[in-house]
Amino acid sequence: MNSRLEKLISWLKDQQIDAAFISSPDNVFYLTRFRCEPHERLLGLVVFQEKEPLLICPGMEVDDARNAGWDKEILGYSDSDNPWNLAEERIQSRIPKLQSWAVEKDHLNLSRYEELSNRFEHAHFISADNILNELRLLKDEQEIELIKRACELVDFAVEVGANELAEGKTELDIIAAIEYEIKKKGAGMSFDPLVLTGANAASPHGIPGLTKIERGQLVLMDLGVVYNGYCSDITRTLAFGEISDRQKEIYETVLKAEEAAVKLTRPGEKAKELDQTARNIIRDAGFGEYFTHRLGHGLGISVHEFPSMTETNEMELEPGMVFTIEPGIYIPGVAGVRIEDDVLVTEDGVEVLTQYPKTLQIIE
Repeated sequence: MNSRLEKLISWLKDQQIDAAFISSPDNVFYLTRFRCEPHERLLGLVVFQEKEPLLICPGMEVDDARNAGWDKEILGYSDSDNPWNLAEERIQSRIPKLQSWAVEKDHLNLSRYEELSNRFEHAHFISADNILNELRLLKDEQEIELIKRACELVDFAVEVGANELAEGKTELDIIAAIEYEIKKKGAGMSFDPLVLTGANAASPHGIPGLTKIERGQLVLMDLGVVYNGYCSDITRTLAFGEISDRQKEIYETVLKAEEAAVKLTRPGEKAKELDQTARNIIRDAGFGEYFTHRLGHGLGISVHEFPSMTETNEMELEPGMVFTIEPGIYIPGVAGVRIEDDVLVTEDGVEVLTQYPKTLQIIE
C-alpha cells in the first residue's frame, strides 16, 4: 500500500467512515499513479478502512493502470456494461451494509451522487475535499523535481513565443508555434495557451484569435506545460517595439508588486500578506480597481489547486507548498499586464521555479 493511500485510510478510520469514492482524474492519479481521462465514462477509486481498494475504469485502460504500478483489484468494464451494477456488487462483497461515504463534493456530479445514494440507500455522505487538499498541499521531492522540469519547459515556451513575435502574425500563429515546439519536447500544455495583444490583453482570461501583432503594443502570454503529470504556469508580458510611457508605468507597477510578493514568501507568512502586499502597491500607484483577481493559486497535478492565494486567506505558508504569484493590471480598451511566477516555499524562504526574465523585454 502506498503512503498516500495509507494516509487516506488513516483519515477514514479516524472519522469512522466506511469508504471513500474518489472520482476526479487528478486525485485518482495522486493516489494510484494512474492517469486516465475517461470523458463520460466512469472512473473511480474506492478506498476502504480494512478491505483492498478497488479501481474502476474502462476496460481498455486496464493495462495502462497495471503499467502505472497499480497492483490491487481493477474493475474494467466494456461500453456495453453498466459499470454501476458491477461496482455495487464488488463493493457490497467487501461491506454488505455500507453506512457512510467520503466523496469529492466539488467534483461528484448529481447523476453519480444519485447512483451512490440509490444503491447504498442507508449511507450518508461526508466531504473528502479537505483531506485530499491537505494531502496534496505539500509536495514531496519527486513531485518538486517534476514541477521544476515543467517550469523549465514553460520558460522555453515563452522564449519560443518571444522569438515568433512579428508584425502581421496573429495571436493564434504564436500559439501554434509554441504548442508545436512543446510537443517536440515530449510534453503538452497544461491549459489552452493565452497570447493576447493590445487591448485584448485587458481581459485576464481573454480568447486568442486572429488579432495581428502590431508595433507599440504589449503582448501577454499565459502558458503552462504538463510534464509526467505535473504542471507549470507562467505569464510574461512583452513589448513589441517601443511602447508608451503609460504602458511602461503599468508594467513597472506590476513588476514591483510581483517581486514584493515573491520576496515576502517564507514559512510562517500568511497567504493573505502576499496578496495584500502586491495589491497595496498597485492600489498606491492608482491602479487598484484594475487588479481584478487573487494573487495566485496552488500548483501541482492540477494547474489550479489548493490553496487560493487571496487577501483574506489566513493560511500560514509551509515548506513544500508550490503556488503562483501573478498580479496584474487590466485597463479595458487600453492594455493588460500580468507577470506570473511559480514558487516553492523552502525551509528558509522561497525558490522561484520559473526563470524567464521579468524585466521589460522589448522585442524589435
